[in-house]
Amino acid sequence: MRSLRGRLFLILMTATGAVWLSAAVWIHVSTRAELNRALDNRLAEAARMVGSLVVRDGPTLDAAMGMAAPALPGEDRHGYARQLSCQVWGLDGTRVAASAQAPREALSVASQGISEREVEGIIWRVYTHVDEGRGIRVMVGDTLQVRERLANDMLLGLMWPAAVVLPLLAAAIWLSLRSGLAPLQRMAGDLSRRTAEDLAPLDAPAPPELAPIVAALNGLFRRVRTARQHEQDFTAYAAHELKTPLAGLKMQAEVAQRAPDEATRTHALAQIRTAVDRSDRLVRQLLDMTAVDQGAPQGAPRSLGRIGAEVLELTAPVAVARGVRLGFDCAEALTGRLQPDPGLLVVALRNLVENAVQASAAEGRVDLLFRLSGGGWRAEIRDEGHGIPPAARARITERFFRAATARGEGSGLGLAIVEAAAARLGATLTLEPRRPQGETAMLTFASLPPRPPGT
Repeated sequence: MRSLRGRLFLILMTATGAVWLSAAVWIHVSTRAELNRALDNRLAEAARMVGSLVVRDGPTLDAAMGMAAPALPGEDRHGYARQLSCQVWGLDGTRVAASAQAPREALSVASQGISEREVEGIIWRVYTHVDEGRGIRVMVGDTLQVRERLANDMLLGLMWPAAVVLPLLAAAIWLSLRSGLAPLQRMAGDLSRRTAEDLAPLDAPAPPELAPIVAALNGLFRRVRTARQHEQDFTAYAAHELKTPLAGLKMQAEVAQRAPDEATRTHALAQIRTAVDRSDRLVRQLLDMTAVDQGAPQGAPRSLGRIGAEVLELTAPVAVARGVRLGFDCAEALTGRLQPDPGLLVVALRNLVENAVQASAAEGRVDLLFRLSGGGWRAEIRDEGHGIPPAARARITERFFRAATARGEGSGLGLAIVEAAAARLGATLTLEPRRPQGETAMLTFASLPPRPPGT
């Protein structure tokens, strides 16, 4: 791609050339018109002057008009001297006199005023003056060829300075662009010298034209810095969360190895199983978070009824282990509709149902409901647990955040995964307390999924 300086230079030179060309055309047209007007006035004045000096029957009239006047200084250099031709005709059509360079034939057949006529292969522009008192008709004319050459010479006289000035103008434009783009070059140099870790905002003074670019770059640096901090926090929290169950596994394994009796060994093995389950859920949630952040492909479309049954099947082991009953109900109008991103929806619903199960006491109940909502639909997950404390609601979807009342099995990732998946699905996550206790989590979609083909 052409450099910005080169593009600006080309645009400015093209615009300048177009302006100069337009000016040249305008000058040429206007100069030609003014020149013709001035030359026509000269012809009229010359004709009237000759008419006032002519004596009709003077014996030396023709000879006097044929005499060569002394040359003016420098007239041989431009070639425009002695270009006027003059004829004096009687009103009866007889030629009285003519200048030396005038043709034999009459320059004009017009009765009076300006006219054009081709005589002996040359087009003449003639002014005819009639003097009734002297009985004469005076014709003074010059050729259009002379006028054309005079107009072209005047235009060339104007263009030659332009041809000299244009390269100087180009150099001035180039230097001006170089100076004007210097702040951009300095900014580019500052950015090229930065390391990958330097995400500090640009604080160097910038012209108003560069202020939006500086603001956009500073915003980008801020977002990258935030994303990098999130990644660092994510890695640190993940390592910490994995370290705890692994340490428990190691300790319980040692207890089981050195157990003095079968009861102690059985308890240690149960604790190992609990730690493995917790680690398995944490690893799966970490993988879910990565998949949601990357927007990985989620498989072929599946019906909402099948998705609901799949979510209950995936969460059934956790529910059975905690003694929680699961229920699913899908509105008939939604059962056969196809979800285009089934994987993301399954991830979101599975985490919501698992969170609800973890929050529920033994013999509690968790229901998954699909309902119509205005022009769209919503998924509701209802539990009978302890609910979310009011002080924790503002931060409940932050990664690795756990409320003070949360049970030890949670990792603080479930609702963060749901919120990220909802954003990619175009849904809205809402959490509302239930009465007398419990929580309702809702994923609301503005539009209905498509129907299966052929229905």
